[in-house]
Amino acid sequence: MDLSIIIINWNSVAFTRRCLTSIYENAAGLSCEVIVVDNASYDGCEEMVKAEFPQVIFHQSDRNLGFAGANNLAFARSRGRNVLFLNPDTEIQGAALQNLVSSLESLPQAGMVGARLLNSDFSLQTTCVVALPSILNQALSSNYLRKTFPKWKIWGMQSLFAEGNTPVPVEAISGACMLGKREVLEQVGAFTSEYFMYSEDMDLCVKIAKAMWRIYYVPEARIVHHAAGSSALREESNFSSIMLRESLTRFLELHRGRLYASFYRLSTAFIAVCRLFLLAAGLLMAIHPRGYRFLSCAFSKWCAVLAWSVGLTPWVSEQKAPFYPPSQPIPKVEHGYGTEKA
Repeated sequence: MDLSIIIINWNSVAFTRRCLTSIYENAAGLSCEVIVVDNASYDGCEEMVKAEFPQVIFHQSDRNLGFAGANNLAFARSRGRNVLFLNPDTEIQGAALQNLVSSLESLPQAGMVGARLLNSDFSLQTTCVVALPSILNQALSSNYLRKTFPKWKIWGMQSLFAEGNTPVPVEAISGACMLGKREVLEQVGAFTSEYFMYSEDMDLCVKIAKAMWRIYYVPEARIVHHAAGSSALREESNFSSIMLRESLTRFLELHRGRLYASFYRLSTAFIAVCRLFLLAAGLLMAIHPRGYRFLSCAFSKWCAVLAWSVGLTPWVSEQKAPFYPPSQPIPKVEHGYGTEKA
């Protein structure tokens, strides 16, 4: 089998339906299977898949395994020689699947490839290729700097602006679309389940690179990624702001050591204090109600980040996804539609 496509659903049944439709409309010439795992959201995904996509292998988990755990669960029961981890809020465009598979199988030492992700309006989504996190790029990270200086090396996005459609080796790709060789994923142990949320994709990229395989960005493979396209319009919750940084800290501990991770936390505290001073000044001068609300939300977010950076959020240590190793057996069902409890 050429390809196994794994989709993790969590309260996104409408997106999942569109994603599945786009797969079956654009998978010509590929022998593939599709596996959908519902991460204990019980949002009607099972009924939708059963009624509209009976060829899909469906797994109902009775607990939220997290992004890594759910993908490992599905990977353990997949059969394709290549495995695509695909977000439910994506839609395949044209020959994207074929381009990804052919690139993965023909490029020298390619262990994993990623697509050119597009926002809902088909504009470029610059987060489809990223640099691995460091104290410097995290300290300078802001939408303004990324838009103003997109070719700075610290962002790792230079390949997005290169001419031509030739695949390019990169440091890391977005977890929204990651196609890897089965042999490589088995070699590195698939996803690390030690993250509650965020950083799992970068962690997998690092493990693949350490195993002497390459990661490529394939510009000819185009996939729409809806949620990220509208994320700029949504207010980032304090919870996600904290968990993002907690996961980054864990990532840095695993791959750069505890001392480096500690310096990252200290630098975050310094950045938070600087931002709070600027936001406080902005709040004092704000006139328009909409601007005041925006600044208030930002002030609240950076207060939460500061509290986390100095150890005042003990609840964070309790946010752990259940561990689900890729080697753990899964109850067997017939190929095609099936429902199990995890």
